[in-house]
Amino acid sequence: MERESQLKLLIFGMGYSGKAIAKKWTGAVVGTTRSATKQEALKSEGLDAVLFDGQLSEELGHHIETATHIIISASPNAAGDPVLIAIPDFFDRVKALEWIGYLSTVGVYGDFDGAWISEKTPPQPVSERGKWRVKAEEQWREYTDQQDVAYAIFRLAGIYGPARSTFDKLRDGKSRCIVKPGQVFNRIHVDDIAQTLCAAANLRIEGVFNGADDEPAPPGIVIEHAAKMLGVDPPAKEPYETAKMTPMARSFYGDNKRCGNGRLKKDLGVTLLYPTYREGLNSILAKERE
Repeated sequence: MERESQLKLLIFGMGYSGKAIAKKWTGAVVGTTRSATKQEALKSEGLDAVLFDGQLSEELGHHIETATHIIISASPNAAGDPVLIAIPDFFDRVKALEWIGYLSTVGVYGDFDGAWISEKTPPQPVSERGKWRVKAEEQWREYTDQQDVAYAIFRLAGIYGPARSTFDKLRDGKSRCIVKPGQVFNRIHVDDIAQTLCAAANLRIEGVFNGADDEPAPPGIVIEHAAKMLGVDPPAKEPYETAKMTPMARSFYGDNKRCGNGRLKKDLGVTLLYPTYREGLNSILAKERE
C-alpha cells in the first residue's frame, strides 16, 4: 500500500478508455481534456482533470513533473504526436517518471488477408492515420530510449463497452451490416483495456502488446447477435462493393487480420473479463437492466 500511495498517473487524453483506466488505477490520477465542459463532466464523475489543448499551463507542468506513470491516449496527426509537439522539452520537465504507456491501434499492422498476426509482426500501415500512429509510436520510443524510461505500446482493437456498443447503434438506427466476405475484426472491451494498462503500469513492463479479444469475428455476426438480444430486426445486409460510405468508414475494411494477444496473457498475467463479443454484450445488457 505504501508503494501505491506514492504512484501518480497522468493520462494525456482522458476520453472513453482514459476514464476507465483512471477509475481502475489505485494511486493518484489526473487526466487532460480539451474543453472546460468536458473538464466539468469528468469532475462530476469524481475524476481530476486539467485543460490541455496544445498550450502548457503551470498546473499541467506540475503534473508532468510529479507523475510516476504517464499514458498517452491523444491521437496524432500528420505533424506527429500532439504532446511532443506542444511540449518539446517534455523530458526536461519530468522528475519522477518511471513508465510511459502509449495507446495505439491494431490498424498499424495493415492487411493480412485474414491471417493471424502477433506482437512480433512488423507494422505495415495502409491508411494515413495508421502511418501517423507508427510515427508517434517511434517518437515516444526514441525519447524514452534516450531517457532510460520504461515504455510500452498497446495496439488496441475495436473499443466497445457501456454506452458505446452495437446496442447503441441499433437503438439509434445507425447500425449498418456491411458484408465483405472473409472480413473479420477483433474487439476489446473498455474494462479489459483498463485492467491491462493498470497491470502493465504497475509492472513497469516494456514492449508491444495487442489489446484484442480471443475471437475475431465478422461485423455482421456481432450485429445479428446484438439484435437478437434486444429482440429487434438487424439492419439489411449491404455488399461492401456498393455500400455508400465515407472514405474513413471504408478505410476500416481495408485491413483484414486476426490479432493474437499472447503477451497480454503471458507477460502481464491478464485474464480477459470479456474474451469474446458475447460475454461483453451480455455484461453491457445486464448492467443496463439492473
